[in-house]
Amino acid sequence: MNEIRLKRVESLIRDKVSSLIMMGEVKDPRVDSTVTLTRVKAAGDLASARVWVSSFGGEEATRRAVKGLNNAAGFIQSRLGKEIHMRNTPKLYFSADNSIREGLAVNQLIDEAVSSNLNETNGVK
Repeated sequence: MNEIRLKRVESLIRDKVSSLIMMGEVKDPRVDSTVTLTRVKAAGDLASARVWVSSFGGEEATRRAVKGLNNAAGFIQSRLGKEIHMRNTPKLYFSADNSIREGLAVNQLIDEAVSSNLNETNGVK
């Protein structure tokens, strides 16, 4: 499939699913407005799409949201099919995205290394 079309479909899926969550149409109590869809990766044939989820509520909230979204995947897919006019609606799979937390941990390690290096350079122990 054309790479540009694939990216457009991924962006459209992200926008529509985000809108369903923000409008409160996903009724599962594990899914709230602190849930953020960080990225979408669709298969080349558009038979499926993986959606990565993060939450401002932390890791446990993200895990709960992923379970809730996977539970509501059929409903979300049906709504997506009504709003996106495609031959086939991709089957959605939701996964937790820990890249933000991992990025913060890497930044903290870098800050500690720089601070340690500065202290050694200045003769502070």
